[in-house]
Amino acid sequence: MTHTSDPHARRILILDFGSQYTQLIARGIRELNVYCEILPFDADISRIKSFKPAGVVLSGGPATVTEADTPRADREVFDLGCPILGICYGMQTMAAQLGGKVETSKQREYGSAEIRSTSTSPLIDGLHDRLEADGTALLQVWMSHGDRVSTLPDGFRVLAVSENAPMAAIANLDRNFFGVQFHPEVTHTTQGRAMMERFVRDICDCTGDWTPANIIDDLLSRIREEVGSDGVVLGLSGGVDSSVVAVLLHQAIGEQLTCIFVDNGLLRQGEVEEVMETFKDDFGIRIVQVDASERFLEALSGITDPECKRKVIGGIFVDVFQEEADKIENISWLAQGTIYPDVIESAGAGTGKAKVIKSHHNVGGIPDTLELQLLEPLRELFKDEVRAVGLALGLPQSIIYRHPFPGPGLGVRILGEVRQEYADILRQADAIFLEELRRSDLYDSTSQAFAVFLPVRSVGVVGDNRSYEFVISLRAVETVDFMTADWKRLPYDLLARVSTRIINEVRSVSRVTYDISSKPPATIEWE
Repeated sequence: MTHTSDPHARRILILDFGSQYTQLIARGIRELNVYCEILPFDADISRIKSFKPAGVVLSGGPATVTEADTPRADREVFDLGCPILGICYGMQTMAAQLGGKVETSKQREYGSAEIRSTSTSPLIDGLHDRLEADGTALLQVWMSHGDRVSTLPDGFRVLAVSENAPMAAIANLDRNFFGVQFHPEVTHTTQGRAMMERFVRDICDCTGDWTPANIIDDLLSRIREEVGSDGVVLGLSGGVDSSVVAVLLHQAIGEQLTCIFVDNGLLRQGEVEEVMETFKDDFGIRIVQVDASERFLEALSGITDPECKRKVIGGIFVDVFQEEADKIENISWLAQGTIYPDVIESAGAGTGKAKVIKSHHNVGGIPDTLELQLLEPLRELFKDEVRAVGLALGLPQSIIYRHPFPGPGLGVRILGEVRQEYADILRQADAIFLEELRRSDLYDSTSQAFAVFLPVRSVGVVGDNRSYEFVISLRAVETVDFMTADWKRLPYDLLARVSTRIINEVRSVSRVTYDISSKPPATIEWE
């Protein structure tokens, strides 16, 4: 594969002021085939300058510019010489820092609103959801603010107004600075994607080189440069992320790669056989199979805290990798399938301010004593980008679109203490659920589905006898990027069939429930 273009060459920097929508900004820009990164609002200016952004987006945030000690961008951000787009709080802090004024609104604006275009600009010209009789453009947007800009900085003018925001969009066209009081990154702003495309592609002149082919080209060259002639060991789980890493590394360094497949006793039914057949037989990748199930289960005995379980499982994985690597000559690197959402959820994005939602074994369980260097080629990618790269690498759709499976496996789908008995029960129930989803042709339209073992007993009746057995909960979600998710509306007859099969075929289960929680507030996994 020949190198065609550097996918990082023209890129956007997002400065995060704590908005719940910041990841949507990044996702939207990536979907325009433009690379972007997120840094905290107070990132060192030298780091910002070294990034050399083609444009900067100032995100929204929960604070108020009307107070003295709330977040501000570094003043030098406005002297970078590149276009800037301030969104909600980002617009307000830009206005205030450049000499304008912000005040608390008498009436807050939350939810759907309509703005009226009042001035021409490259950001919104020609965009509309409907037109007034005189041809004035009206756009449907999503508002979420309690403050508003009351006085414009010098050189700025109003682009659009709303009922409660007389400066709903502003711009300094000489400097290519733009501010919008609404959120273009959410789908409720119907012309939001078009606005983002205009800012990123037209105003910032980003050419859209963030494509699977260019990403692969860049990753292969970076891997070869970083690894050199060293050996690499990869923990292959059979999931999408580690599978893409395996094929990527195999293409990049060939025989320098050794995959280690660890049976931790917490895998899905038939997973060991499937992984070995696919990657060893079909792809010709060198794989070492290790049965460490007893080791994992013994270490997890008595542990009920989810974070502790993740740390224990991640620690043993690293120990096993290190032990196996010691048996192979010239191994210097441990590769992992860490992706961008893993880094974000583990507060590993470098902000120092993000709250840990849950630790991922890829990024949260690596001890300081690790004797191997860490290689994470996918850590810049969202899940859909990983899939696109995998397809471009030639992986079959059956692997690429396989539902995600957490690194700790069934260990975080067994609530409380992990026992062999619980794992066996859950494995069977999960297999039945996925089998029925496929049989109903609903597997591919479901982003993720699995069963959860609840360590509580429920009264039931088996034949003429009273039973007192365990509970299984089913979970199925729909999502684009796994940062947010909604529960899947599965047909009742399917759920009834799954429930009947589990109760009849899996011993020690007397009740099956269906989880209808969305993310947020819940996470996709139960632990």
